[in-house]
Amino acid sequence: QVQLTESGGGLVQAGDSVKLSCAASGLTITNYAMGWFRRAPGKEREFVASLSRRSGMSVYADSVKGRFTISRDNAKATVFLQMDSLKPEDTAVYYCARARLTTYTTARDQNEYNYWGQGTQVTVSS
Repeated sequence: QVQLTESGGGLVQAGDSVKLSCAASGLTITNYAMGWFRRAPGKEREFVASLSRRSGMSVYADSVKGRFTISRDNAKATVFLQMDSLKPEDTAVYYCARARLTTYTTARDQNEYNYWGQGTQVTVSS
């Protein structure tokens, strides 16, 4: 079965850190950019971070730059999102995704991804 499975979410306090994981099964991620997105209550899903296939290039949304770090372990087919200095406005369901094409270095546009996980909830209390 082809799937991406996120884990690591939960309820935390403002200022805390959380590390999300995204494990791929039934599909390869080695040659593909990977991304994290999030959907806050009542809002559209938005871009968070993207990482190139060899980890040489990463891009972040302005709202998380300097606080979040995306990384990957291709040998374990896993992508991570380290989230530090969390704020209540980071509360959302977080999704990982695999790019549609191997030619993408990084990708901000959701349409450039064709495999998605089910999401993991992160709730940050003030």
